Amino acid sequence: MKTHLFPAFMISCAAALFAPLSQAESPIKASDGVMATTAGRTIYTFDNDVAGSGKSVCNGPCAALWPPVVASADAKPEGELTVLTRDDGARQWAYKGKPIYLYAPDTKAGDRSGDNFKNVWHVIRP
Repeated sequence: MKTHLFPAFMISCAAALFAPLSQAESPIKASDGVMATTAGRTIYTFDNDVAGSGKSVCNGPCAALWPPVVASADAKPEGELTVLTRDDGARQWAYKGKPIYLYAPDTKAGDRSGDNFKNVWHVIRP
């Protein structure tokens, strides 16, 4: 990714969001009616991803705005959570076969400003 294409604040946000979640605990939980990371960040799915395909179609600039929920190298499938390998080689969590993402403008636990974004991004409701 060419860093000069994105504002510095987006790069620092994306770097923090791309940090792998610990395998010691499930990377997602139910929080206030939606699925979230263990830190309380809302998790989204993208309608353009095909469940069970093992692929994310959100790459490049899309992934800067919608960072994937990255799985650590030792992450193992757990219940409805699976792991896929992204085009860039990073590992990403998937829920019910669909890759899962955060929304960069959601800056604190509980933010849900990406829900129904362009009618293709949605929070996950358990």
